[in-house]
Amino acid sequence: MEKLISQLIADIGKVLLGKEQQIKLALTCLFARGHLLLEDLPGMGKTTLAHALANVLGLSYKRVQFTSDLLPADILGVSVFDRTTNQFSFHPGPVFTQVLLADEINRTTPKSQSALLEAMAEYQVTVDGETRELPQPFFVIATQNPITQSGTFPLPESQLDRFLMRIELGYPDRHAELEIYKGNDPSRGLGDLKARVTTEQLLQIQNAVEKVSASDGLLDYLQRIVAFTRTEKDFSLGISPRGALALLRCAKTWALIHGRKHVIPEDIQAVMPSVIAHRVRDAANYTDQSGYALVERILNEVDVVS
Repeated sequence: MEKLISQLIADIGKVLLGKEQQIKLALTCLFARGHLLLEDLPGMGKTTLAHALANVLGLSYKRVQFTSDLLPADILGVSVFDRTTNQFSFHPGPVFTQVLLADEINRTTPKSQSALLEAMAEYQVTVDGETRELPQPFFVIATQNPITQSGTFPLPESQLDRFLMRIELGYPDRHAELEIYKGNDPSRGLGDLKARVTTEQLLQIQNAVEKVSASDGLLDYLQRIVAFTRTEKDFSLGISPRGALALLRCAKTWALIHGRKHVIPEDIQAVMPSVIAHRVRDAANYTDQSGYALVERILNEVDVVS
């Protein structure tokens, strides 16, 4: 399994140069049965990463460009009256896929953003009073531009919490950027990426995450992290029980990716910025980005051993 995961990382790295850490985090999110939020400036490779993940995992893929005039029906689907049968027939929307790329999700209104809530939480959608199951596995990979850019609608906390992880790609390193300037844009190789795993193998990896163990000492460290966010006055929002379980699940997945069957503190620390930063807020600086500074406080002030 470790060899297979290493091959997935290497394949995606062919079209996203110099981003091994971010690729590992993205795979961690998907193996942990979560949804991923990619936040960065336009043109940083967010869509390339999403498409590459779908290709190497062998999953069906659809992309929705979120705009200010997008309607919930454009995502979920709509019932259309058929004159020949005198009945309504349901036309499924792009959400009926295994990997849904919600591109620039914060450029649409909250009403359209919320159309994804049921799908992300319960893996089903309800249209015209009828509930329909979504294909399995089902992943939402959403991209968003920084909220400082014009024309954005910040995601509410309830929607942010549906994303297991949020990561940033950052600028390419010097080597990767020089290759792009020379006309060797690696993203052109997206079509050459082949599926490395079957759906059955993917489910096996996800099930293996549950078998990764966490010692009592490790769980005590996790609990002290959670308590720190709830008691320190600088934290306006602390970590909820769901957030704590998300951190533990991602730490288990990170351990699995690195060939371990048990979690160590470094696993929690590696995934913490991506899992926790969008779930906590600074009381004096209530912005979406203040969580990163708070995570640094957790890493510096909460001792591994009590």
